[in-house]
Amino acid sequence: MTIQERLLEDMKQAQKAGDKARLSAIRWIRDAIQKRVKEERKELSEDQVMDVLTNLAKKYKDTIEQARQGGREDLAQREETELKILQIYLPSPLSNEELIKLVEETISETGAKGPKDMGNVMKALKPKWAGRADGKAVSEIVKEKLTSLK
Repeated sequence: MTIQERLLEDMKQAQKAGDKARLSAIRWIRDAIQKRVKEERKELSEDQVMDVLTNLAKKYKDTIEQARQGGREDLAQREETELKILQIYLPSPLSNEELIKLVEETISETGAKGPKDMGNVMKALKPKWAGRADGKAVSEIVKEKLTSLK
C-alpha cells in the first residue's frame, strides 16, 4: 500500500471515528501532496511523497518553535499533535551511529578524497537517508568525514 493509499484509508477511519485532530492533520498532509502533484503535473513517486512529508515535518517543527517563542502554547500543542500524526507516515529516523556508518560507506563508494567531493557524496547519499535524517546533520557529518581525509 502506498503512502497516499494509506493516508486515504486513515482519513476515512478518522472520519468514521470522529477524530477531528487526526482528520485535520491527514487532510493537511494530503493537500500538501496534491499541491506538489499540481506543480509537477504528474503523479508523484514514493520518494517524492516522502520529500513532501519531510518538508511538512520541518515546517511543523519551525511553527512549534515560533509559537513557543511567541507565547502561543495552545498553537504549539496543536501543531505537535499534527506532527505526531505526520510522523506515523515517515520512516523511523536513523540513529547517529547508523548515519555515520552510511556516510562512511558512501564516501568509500564514491571514492571521495576530500571536501571538494562533498557534492558527489551528498548526491549519492540522499536516496539512502531521505526522510530519515535531518539534511543539516547529514551535511555536517559528511563535511567532518571528508575534512579528516585530507
